[in-house]
Amino acid sequence: MSDTNSRPELPDHLSIDNRSPFYMAAIFEHDIGIRFNDKDRNDVEEYCISEGWIKVPAGKALDRKGNPLMIKLKGKVEAFYR
Repeated sequence: MSDTNSRPELPDHLSIDNRSPFYMAAIFEHDIGIRFNDKDRNDVEEYCISEGWIKVPAGKALDRKGNPLMIKLKGKVEAFYR
C-alpha cells in the first residue's frame, strides 16, 4: 500500500520524448497504462487527457531525422498506474 503513496500524480499531458516540454522522468519510473476508447494501448508516445488525443507511430515510416512519424487519434483517454 505504501507504493501507491510514492507515485507522482499523472499529468494531463505527457510525452515519452525527453526533448519534449511534457516529459517527466519521475513518472516513467513506474509502469503506466493508457486506455484509449476503452481499449488498452501499448504504443502511445504522447497523450493529452483534457483534449482527448494520443499520438502513436504511423507504421514503419520515419521523418528526416530518423524518428517515427506520428499520427494523432482523438477519443476518450485514460491514464493509470499498473
